[in-house]
Amino acid sequence: MEYFGHLQKDKKLAKILKEPLPALQMRPNIPLRLMASIMSQQLSTKVAKVIYKRFLEIYGGEEPEPQQVIDTPFETLRAIGLSNAKTNYVQNVGRFCIENGITDEKLMSLPNEEIIALLTQIKGVGKWTVEMLLMFTLGREDVFAVDDLGIQQAMIKTYNLAVEDKKALKEKMIKISAKWKPYRTSACLHLWNWKDNPEKES
Repeated sequence: MEYFGHLQKDKKLAKILKEPLPALQMRPNIPLRLMASIMSQQLSTKVAKVIYKRFLEIYGGEEPEPQQVIDTPFETLRAIGLSNAKTNYVQNVGRFCIENGITDEKLMSLPNEEIIALLTQIKGVGKWTVEMLLMFTLGREDVFAVDDLGIQQAMIKTYNLAVEDKKALKEKMIKISAKWKPYRTSACLHLWNWKDNPEKES
């Protein structure tokens, strides 16, 4: 794994690198993945899976197209456990994707910053949500989620960073992450993995 050797040059990060992680995957139906990301916000993984399963059941277990989601009655979506706001946001995604011709092919052709600028126009979709989409759906290798709480906590511990000034903390994190280019996504995955399994620390 080429990325693994590159990240090991950062001596502090190297301490938490155990073994290469599976290669990033591209997952189809990006508009749907964006809806799923909104549904899962502020929920445990377990609850999010239950809600997403109920969502698919509305469409006979198949992955719906954006137009199908728009055509679904508001109360039907609310009934699977979504709040009013999330129901609106999910349908916002469908409308935006249709109005702007958002397809997998279109997004795959754009650089990361353009995708962030495009999709954060949707009410209910923030920068963090799009960064997760870039990592886990588009399989982009060089994404750094500076606003992610888990990444912040892992880097504070790994690099012994001061936490009092949030702005200064993020600036320091971005400076550190520059060393990881062009594999910042993989660095984030290792930081999350280590944070969730701290007993693996050497």
